[in-house]
Amino acid sequence: MIDVAAPPAAGRWELFRALGAVAGDPADARTACAALGWAGPGNAEHTEVFVLNCPPYASVYLGAEGGLGGDAADRAAGFWRAIGLTPPAEPDHLAALFGLYASLGQAADDTRTAATADALTRARHALFWEHLWPWLPGYLDAVTDLGTSGLVPWACLASRAVLAERGTHPGGWLPLALRAAPEPGPAPDNLDALLDLLIAPVRSGFILTRRSLAAGAKAAGAGYRIGERRFTLRALLEQDPAGTVSWLAGEAARWSRRHAVLPAGQDSGPRRRDIVQAWWARRAGHTARILAMAAAGAEGTNAVCAPELKLSGAAE
Repeated sequence: MIDVAAPPAAGRWELFRALGAVAGDPADARTACAALGWAGPGNAEHTEVFVLNCPPYASVYLGAEGGLGGDAADRAAGFWRAIGLTPPAEPDHLAALFGLYASLGQAADDTRTAATADALTRARHALFWEHLWPWLPGYLDAVTDLGTSGLVPWACLASRAVLAERGTHPGGWLPLALRAAPEPGPAPDNLDALLDLLIAPVRSGFILTRRSLAAGAKAAGAGYRIGERRFTLRALLEQDPAGTVSWLAGEAARWSRRHAVLPAGQDSGPRRRDIVQAWWARRAGHTARILAMAAAGAEGTNAVCAPELKLSGAAE
């Protein structure tokens, strides 16, 4: 297994291409992992992480619907077109984004024209702030939480590499995906609205995976029904509204703390605040507060009130 505390032998741009390849085809993932220093995942583990729990698409984490495609994917495709490239079939897939980031960096290094190098660097800067940094720290934390032996080293190395890149992109701004996200409000007044909030990370501020929902079912003492996250979460909320919402409030609070401080990288000095991660911390913190209040109001009943959010027996 690779020592994630030590830099890999691969060059900077080759590293990002390899990291992206791990999130693609399982066979390519094993080849890339071998080049980086560990065996990598088997097919089942690759599917468990990248298909069932943590799909490597920006749109899942930055889109208001919490699914593939939509405005978030369109924004990624628009970036490709803005720099004169035809978008690939999956313009927001991590492999495509890391590959583009590496290509822009390599092209800037290779060009002999200062103006061209500056334009390529500015494009890479925009790619980082708009399409990588807004979702990758939380996403890689979610992959790490899964605890799979073949991909935790990948998530740790990718997190370290992205954090190191953050140091090369001073300044920064709040990206459009976060500026355009629905404003937080009071607790939803019906089950479907609550599910809309919880399934979309950009709305709730935290990532719910199938694995975490299984843990939530155990914590709430409810039965775990296998299916899409929305289906599973609906079943949990209908079985034990107060217990499930209490667990969700705790998860949101945990993610708020996780987002709140940008981890210090190697030679990066003291821990520091970051505008994007601070946004995520506030969003998760707000969700934690409204869920905690709803859970407190529902304790000992079969409804979560926000103020009249009836979850037990809600219509499908």
